[in-house]
Amino acid sequence: MTHDSERGAAAVEFAILLPLLLMLVLGTIEFGRAYNAQITLTNAARDGVRVMAIANDPAGAKTAAINAAASVSSIPASDISLSTTACSTGNQVTLTIKYNLSTITGIAGPFPLTGRGVMLCGG
Repeated sequence: MTHDSERGAAAVEFAILLPLLLMLVLGTIEFGRAYNAQITLTNAARDGVRVMAIANDPAGAKTAAINAAASVSSIPASDISLSTTACSTGNQVTLTIKYNLSTITGIAGPFPLTGRGVMLCGG
C-alpha cells in the first residue's frame, strides 16, 4: 500500500524535473528548426548561384534563391546579395542569403543565419 507521503514526494520530484525536461524538448525542437533552416538557406544559395553562373542573370538568380527558400520563409530580394552583377567565364560568383530565424518559444533568438553558394562562372 502506498502512503500519502510517498505520493507527495513523487509529485515534488516531478515538479522539480518538469522544467528541465521541457527545456530539453523545446531546445531540441528549436535546434532542429534552426538546422533545417540553415540547410534550406544553403541549398537555396546554391540554386541561385547556379542560375547566375550559367545564365548570367542576377534577377533570375535571386528569384531562384527565393523560390528555393520558400519552405523557410518569404525572403525579400534585399536580403540576397551577389558578389558581381556580370559573371565572366573563369571567375567565381558568390550568392549570400541573410535571414533572422525567430524562435517558437521566444526564450532565445532571433538567430542570424547565412546561406552562401559559390560557383565558377560559365559552368
